[in-house]
Amino acid sequence: MEPVSMVIGATIALGGFLFGRLMTQRQSRSTLEQQRRREQARVLSSPQNPQPLCGCNHHLVFHDQETKRCQTQVVIPGRWTGQASSTYRQCMCQGYRGPLPLDEYYAPDYLNGTDG
Repeated sequence: MEPVSMVIGATIALGGFLFGRLMTQRQSRSTLEQQRRREQARVLSSPQNPQPLCGCNHHLVFHDQETKRCQTQVVIPGRWTGQASSTYRQCMCQGYRGPLPLDEYYAPDYLNGTDG
């Protein structure tokens, strides 16, 4: 082969490689930016009360009041155990470790003057 055609071929290959790298970086950067914007819009648009979720991602109502142990069952996919179907087992959470909700109390309205 001629040295000139080898240099041209190497230049084309290197140019294609660099072009591919730059395009994927640009796409991944724009994808991350879009995800960040969507997450920010979701957080800012819906002011929700914080939910009492434990570290095991189960709600406070699934934990026993006395022992604080989790009472739910979790799914073990069959592909993890080599079986065709999924199985269930008890959640291994030892106790609720999430935020404690504030107690809600009823306070009568004394400003109207109708009560009391």
